[in-house]
Amino acid sequence: MSAQAAGQGLSPVSFSGWMRQIQARVEAALARLLPPGEAIPCRLHQAMRYASLNGGKRVRPLLVFAAGELAGAGAERLELAAGAVELIHVYSLVHDDLPCMDDDMLRRGRPTCHVEYDEPTALLVGDSLQSLAFGLLARDTAGDAARQLEMVRLLAHASGSCGMAGGQAIDLGSVGKELNQPELELMHTLKTGALIRASVLLGALCGEMLDSGQREALDRYAKRAGLLFQVVDDILDCTASTATLGKTAGKDAAADKPTYVSLLGLEGAREFADDLGKQALAALGGFGPRSRRLIELTDFLTTRKF
Repeated sequence: MSAQAAGQGLSPVSFSGWMRQIQARVEAALARLLPPGEAIPCRLHQAMRYASLNGGKRVRPLLVFAAGELAGAGAERLELAAGAVELIHVYSLVHDDLPCMDDDMLRRGRPTCHVEYDEPTALLVGDSLQSLAFGLLARDTAGDAARQLEMVRLLAHASGSCGMAGGQAIDLGSVGKELNQPELELMHTLKTGALIRASVLLGALCGEMLDSGQREALDRYAKRAGLLFQVVDDILDCTASTATLGKTAGKDAAADKPTYVSLLGLEGAREFADDLGKQALAALGGFGPRSRRLIELTDFLTTRKF
């Protein structure tokens, strides 16, 4: 870290060190906030913990904390927001892996929830994690009630038919079809991008109120970052191994799903990802040193290998 950065009051912790700290903090928070496995109904609670703990990059919580740092938010509020968005993400993975959806056997290097337990339990795990997520946002009684309501509305919109669930519906309906780039971008803006965007905006809402120009810039960043994540995911699906990814590699191609690689080619997809990363970083230009962690996360998303 440079002397100039230290003089600006930035954390001396490296990005990798900061990332490990946040991942550990979120893991501990989820372990505390999830129902204990010995509480009735035990099997359901154990399955909820199985699906949620001991795995994952925690990209969405990292974005919550990075945006919260930009807005000067307190760690306790960020824990609840990060926990809420991660539980929505995990619920979506549990449901996506079911035989009626993507029918996958491996997630985060372990058997998927319906394989480890059973399909009815996995369905209830997703339902329960979704409910718990909104309960976490409602638990924060120290903040502004109007802003808390905005956070609930934001996460609900990002999760529903005009967000993540709607994108999954388009995805399921697109198997075997050729989509053009605007159609593919719409699908992934909803399926993946909506929750990425919500993570950034939720983190910012935990802190000081931003002015309209700052909110627009952060929203612009979040939309580009969400699409970037999916483009890189498509690249990794055809270039990385199952062991590296922790989930079945090559699944999209085998299922004849439209991806950025199938549309643009591998090099074209890489160029598009690089361009999206540059657009995301440009949106952060007016925030100065406060956007350090978001900048570092954007670089991580662009170059990640898993």
